Amino acid sequence: MSLRINDEAPNFTIETTQGTINFHDWIGNGWAILFSHPKDFTPVCTTELGYMAGLKPEFDKRSCKIIGLSVDPVGDHTRWQKDIEETQGHKVTYPLIGDSELTVAKLYDMLPADAGSTSQGRTPALNATVRSVFVIGPDKKIKAMLTYPMSTGRNFDEVLRILDSVQLTAKHPLSTPVNWKQGEPVIPAAALSDDEVKAKYPAGFRVVKPYLRYVDQPK
Repeated sequence: MSLRINDEAPNFTIETTQGTINFHDWIGNGWAILFSHPKDFTPVCTTELGYMAGLKPEFDKRSCKIIGLSVDPVGDHTRWQKDIEETQGHKVTYPLIGDSELTVAKLYDMLPADAGSTSQGRTPALNATVRSVFVIGPDKKIKAMLTYPMSTGRNFDEVLRILDSVQLTAKHPLSTPVNWKQGEPVIPAAALSDDEVKAKYPAGFRVVKPYLRYVDQPK
C-alpha cells in the first residue's frame, strides 16, 4: 500500500518496550512522530535514538508523542537501550516497537508485501528502506513523511521544525516559507484577499508580489 500525505496512518496493535499498544489509541488526541530503523545495534541509528531521547521534552511541549520502530524483537530493543544511554548520554523513555514480523514496516510501505514475515536472517541492507519519519496529526492522518538512506543520520531538529509548521498551519490559513523557524514571518493563504489579510493579521502585512505576502506569525 502506497502512503501519501493526508492519508490515514495505518493502525496496528503490537508489542513495544512499554507493553502492547494500539497505535491510534496510543496517539490519543495529540500528535505523534513514528520513526523507523532497519536493525538494532547499528551505529547511525544508535546516535539517532539517543538524540531523540534528549529532544523528547521539546516534543512533549508540543503535545507530540514519539515512538521508534526497529525490525527486531522487543528483547533486543531492551538490550540496545542500554548501549544508547551509555554512548549517547540520554535514556530512551519513549516506546520502541518490536517489528520482528515486519508488520508495521509493510503497513507503512517501508518494505514490500513479499518481504516475508520475520526479521530473522535479515541484514540492515535488506531493511535499508526502513528509515522513515512520519508526522501524524490528532486526526490520525499523515502530515509529513521523510526517508533517509542508511549512511545519512537524520536531522531531528528539522523534524521538530516541521512539527511546528504543520501545527501552526493546522490552526491558521497560512504557510511557512523556506527555512522558517518559530517567530518568523509567515505567508497568508492565497485565497485570502488583501483586505481579509489586513483584517485577520493587523500586526503586520507586507506585499512583495501580489502572490507573495508576509504577515507576523500569529501567537
